[in-house]
Amino acid sequence: MAKESKNKPFVLRIDHETMEALEKWAADEFRSVNGQILYVIDQALKKQGRKPGSKTKTGNIKNEEQVS
Repeated sequence: MAKESKNKPFVLRIDHETMEALEKWAADEFRSVNGQILYVIDQALKKQGRKPGSKTKTGNIKNEEQVS
C-alpha cells in the first residue's frame, strides 16, 4: 500500500519571472521550489499569527483555548 501523505496537492499558476526568482531563491537556500514555497507560506502564517500554536505579531501564543 502507498504511504498516506499529509500534504494536499495544489496546482499553482505563476508567471515566468516569478518562477525564475523562486528557483534561484530555492537553490540559494538548498531547497526545492516546492519546499521554498511551503517555507515562505509557513513563515507568513506564523508572522500573522494564523498558524495554530504560532506566536502573533505581539509575541503572544495564539490558540483556540486562549480566552480574550
